[in-house]
Amino acid sequence: MIRLLIAAAIIAGAAGIAAAPLANASGPYRNCTEAHQDGRWDIPVGDPDYWPAGDRDRDGIACES
Repeated sequence: MIRLLIAAAIIAGAAGIAAAPLANASGPYRNCTEAHQDGRWDIPVGDPDYWPAGDRDRDGIACES
């Protein structure tokens, strides 16, 4: 009985994760204002939405908050 409950909980949890909404990002962005309107702040190097022109102080973070 306990094994059945545990299995049901795992299946329900996995279904909830699969149904989670995806982020609504629409980068790459033309400027930081556009990124901020999309909820993107502090975009690190390596992120597909990072671009050097958005990193004014060249510290590896674009569109800082």
